[in-house]
Amino acid sequence: MKLYPINAGNFKLDGGAMFGVVPKSLWHKTNPTDSNNMIDIAARCLLIEDGDRLILIDTGMGNKQSDKFYGYYYLWGNDTIDNSLKAYGFHRDDITDVFMTHLHFDHCGGSIQWNANKTGYEPAFKNAYFWSNQDHWKWATQPNKRERASFLKENILPMEESGRLKFTSLPKQDILKNSELGFDIFFANGHTDKQMIPLIHYKNKTIAFMADLLPTVGHLPISFIMGYDTRPLLTLDEKETFLNTAADNHYYLFLEHDAHNEIITVKQTEKGVRLKNVYSCNEIL
Repeated sequence: MKLYPINAGNFKLDGGAMFGVVPKSLWHKTNPTDSNNMIDIAARCLLIEDGDRLILIDTGMGNKQSDKFYGYYYLWGNDTIDNSLKAYGFHRDDITDVFMTHLHFDHCGGSIQWNANKTGYEPAFKNAYFWSNQDHWKWATQPNKRERASFLKENILPMEESGRLKFTSLPKQDILKNSELGFDIFFANGHTDKQMIPLIHYKNKTIAFMADLLPTVGHLPISFIMGYDTRPLLTLDEKETFLNTAADNHYYLFLEHDAHNEIITVKQTEKGVRLKNVYSCNEIL
């Protein structure tokens, strides 16, 4: 097995939205803002090469939305999925599986693209199966009013229409062991229903792809929770459980959204779980 970081592009989000009720005075040092109160956000995906399978975890926003849409998110940098794959000698047509932690647009938008004449949509990875779970799929395709703007039908329905949509099994407890994809999955329900956090056993390490359970280093204190989360008190409990496990078992936390910190480890302190070490992907993967 080999792992590769795949940078799908960078954008910005409102710092207040990213930290909810936590005052800016408590988070601005770890996540400095620009003049519009926006903080840097990455879409750092992960590619797993395992035998004859190439599994891509998350795909970023994609490029099919309008200029007005992207104007809300202040895109920056030159990273793309295609350039990142090319750097490792791969092409999007080589991908066998696309695993989506959840179906918010900044995690799955790159899975679907315009067709050649822009009359409709098609899979952006024509040889891949797309993985979700039944509960989250129902949640995303019958969205509540709060999340409706994050679940864009053009990102989601074409997966099913392509005939290449698959669902993982649902766990009896929080973690699905020995999943069909070759890694374990922690299910978290605070951010959105049945978000999936992959746990990849690699070179005697556990690499946890943190998605929106831990967006950035600045979110390590358990009460530092995004305003986007639908059930913040549940997120608090899930973060505490997961981070305690990560500290006690020396997990390496792969940060999808932290533009400046790629992989971290954590430790127990008198104030709770806090940052231990920061690593680049090249040091760990």
